[in-house]
Amino acid sequence: MPHFLIMTATNGSNLQLAELLSGYAEEVGAETEILRLEDLSLPLFTPANKKARGVPDAAEALNKKLLETDALILLAPEYNGSIPPVVTNTIAWMSVAGDDFRAAFNGRFAVLGTHSGGSGFRVIEAMRSQLNHLGMIVLARTFQTSFSKQQNPDSARAIFKQLVELTSK
Repeated sequence: MPHFLIMTATNGSNLQLAELLSGYAEEVGAETEILRLEDLSLPLFTPANKKARGVPDAAEALNKKLLETDALILLAPEYNGSIPPVVTNTIAWMSVAGDDFRAAFNGRFAVLGTHSGGSGFRVIEAMRSQLNHLGMIVLARTFQTSFSKQQNPDSARAIFKQLVELTSK
């Protein structure tokens, strides 16, 4: 049974989306785990912080967790037309947690999603660009919801069914 890590940038609407999506993924034969990035409380990444304190245990554990999962579902709201700082900061710490900055990402499948005040198009494209750069295989279909547009259950199941098929090969 494939294992999907659902990372959510916030503990509000995107966490609710994560919980909803977890159920759909499990319906089509996947195990899921939800990880709230805010709960990691990673310090701001700077080279000086890394030199002074080293890589936080939480970043190393997350790197290991991503290496052991079959796919990543990354959910984040759009902040000022881009990625929330907690996502960028987490990825920055993960990229210095090992010898190869792409190791935890390269060749792994990902699906992106957002619950945003608007369409969330900009955050999806920004996250897609970053994860593609890190070597992830990002599916074209996304989870995009807002207060006026709820997640279509059939669409969510179809995305997860595709992801189960891809990760079972």
